[in-house]
Amino acid sequence: MCRNIIQIKVMQKKNTLRAQYVKKMYLKNYIQKDTKEFYKVVISLFLAGFSTFSILYSIQPILPIFSRIFFLTPAESSLSLSIATASMAFGILFISPISNKLGRKNVMSISLLIAAFLTLICSFSTNWIEIIIIRALIGISLSGVTSVAIIYLSEEVDLKILPLCIGLYISGNTIGGFVGRLISNVIVRFFSWRYVFIVIGSVSLFFTILFFLNLPQSKNFKKSVINFKSCIKNFFIPFKIQSCVIFFIVGFLFMGSFVALFNYIGYRFIMKPFLFHPIYISFLSVIYLIGVYSSPKASLLSEKYGRMNVFIGALCLMILGVMFTYYNFIILILFGLILFTTGFFIAHSTASSAISIMSKKNKLDMSSLYFFFYYLGSSLFGSFVGIFWFYWGWNGVFLILNLVLILSVILINKIKDDI
Repeated sequence: MCRNIIQIKVMQKKNTLRAQYVKKMYLKNYIQKDTKEFYKVVISLFLAGFSTFSILYSIQPILPIFSRIFFLTPAESSLSLSIATASMAFGILFISPISNKLGRKNVMSISLLIAAFLTLICSFSTNWIEIIIIRALIGISLSGVTSVAIIYLSEEVDLKILPLCIGLYISGNTIGGFVGRLISNVIVRFFSWRYVFIVIGSVSLFFTILFFLNLPQSKNFKKSVINFKSCIKNFFIPFKIQSCVIFFIVGFLFMGSFVALFNYIGYRFIMKPFLFHPIYISFLSVIYLIGVYSSPKASLLSEKYGRMNVFIGALCLMILGVMFTYYNFIILILFGLILFTTGFFIAHSTASSAISIMSKKNKLDMSSLYFFFYYLGSSLFGSFVGIFWFYWGWNGVFLILNLVLILSVILINKIKDDI
């Protein structure tokens, strides 16, 4: 009897020590909220997102100038933007395995550095072909940030604060895209288009240095040899998981819808009955700043109402926003754009965190594939909606956007209980 009691006490002590060790290791390896490392990660990835999307979208206000200088149609001029997003989408598929060998921080730092230098070089371009080639290379280099940043977060931060960190990272993307467009708009009004690339490239180079100096080194990352056979095998595994396939499709559709809406609402405002000047239309990008608030807010909503409920609600908010754009009343259209944008950033933040958590549980790199389809939607679906605009005007855009968003809700509702 006495011996049994001693054995029980010894076992209890061992279990207590084991629990304390596990807890200690957990707290040591994963970054917790409100720590010094937490703020370093958030600020560093905010700067990375800012640089990435300012480089990517600062070219948008220059497109009409390219049309005039190089004698291009609007579709040909827009190729300088779509080639960057398309090459970034394809680059995402290859950069992630490379980061397994070189390390997450190293890949992101090198990618940002190359993109900043290429942006500076772009200011010296003398013909359209040079610009297209450089922009394609910029897209490939930026894929090293867009594909690895979420993976880094999923490996290094506590699972409880992962959605919040992803939301803050997306806020950096949003502000970067907005500031890039704003700076570009101001510069091209008073100076040469070349100065846009010089300013954006210089700022991004400075932010890259800050990123490299402040981002904590990976603690939970283990280098691995690049095994192409294994990479190809792992590439197809997520396509066997229904929830993953649906997330890929929905990411393609709602990102494409976002790009399409803001692409063609500008054309609508130029025409009757609005007849707005292009300068006023460019200020629509201010609406993007809603993402600074709604992206981090998505994590709090997910904790309260459930991740998939928030995702479905965000998609429904996008549908409601599209509905308001049907009428020729500027106040209703602007209100619709605000609703749509709020829903988009909540959906994007929620989907990104869901994919990251799924990747962690299944020990597969699903994030790269998700962002591949996400940015592919930006390049392909945004242009595809142009067919509906050409033949049926805003009624065509209104119809196709509602159809794909309703389809997205149906698909997500199908896997609601699986996530």
